Formats: sequence, structure tokens, C-alpha cells
Amino acid sequence: MISQRACRSCRFITNLPKCPLCASETSREWQGYLVVLDPEKSEIAQKMGIKTAGRYALRVK
Repeated sequence: MISQRACRSCRFITNLPKCPLCASETSREWQGYLVVLDPEKSEIAQKMGIKTAGRYALRVK
């Protein structure tokens, strides 16, 4: 099973050691997630600064 990781900077969830969106390091320690389908229409995505559709962690350690 592949361990999911979350970016320490933008919180994007991936399985890579570097974030494909911002190239920051990722962490295996994260909690909760948000799925963003349309960041332009999502108030939560706008408040979190999310500009790309995808899965995002709510908290990253």
C-alpha cells in the first residue's frame, strides 16, 4: 500500500516526496482532507488559498 503524503506548504495530498504543485517537501503526518472540485466556486478553497482542484490536507505536521 502506498502511503499518502501532504505538502508542508500548500497541503496538496500526493504519494511523492516533493509536491507536484509547489515543489515543497511532503509529510506522512497529516490529518483530515478536503476534496476541491472547482476552486473558483468554492468558498473554502478561496479561504485556504487553493487554486487547483484536488485533495488537500486540513492539518500537516
